[in-house]
Amino acid sequence: MSRSRLKVFFDGGCRPNPGPIEAAAVIRGKAHIFTDLGQGDNRDAEWTALIRALELVQTLELGEVDLIGDAIEIVRQAKAALERGEPRNSHEAAFLALAARTPPARIRWIKREQNLAGIALARRHPR
Repeated sequence: MSRSRLKVFFDGGCRPNPGPIEAAAVIRGKAHIFTDLGQGDNRDAEWTALIRALELVQTLELGEVDLIGDAIEIVRQAKAALERGEPRNSHEAAFLALAARTPPARIRWIKREQNLAGIALARRHPR
């Protein structure tokens, strides 16, 4: 019986938008929160979260994983960058540099309410 790959959830945000960026990655049920990541908009925050998640995968030496996020635009752009092998912006360049060392098995989109990293970030900002 084959083992399923490890799922790494990622999400980024900024409050207000644009504003200070924060990001989260959830691996094996543990939330890793990153703050003080500079200023930007939601797109910058989502890319930062994806990049931080892949950095964490490398730091923890997890090998091939599925990266899972709820920002469909970023998921599509990251997949396209992997297929092209050439970056179109600085976010893609940072992502591809990391992916060259530890390529994700898959990058996929899920609904916001299913994203464990998004849930972890939302807990930081109760309404």
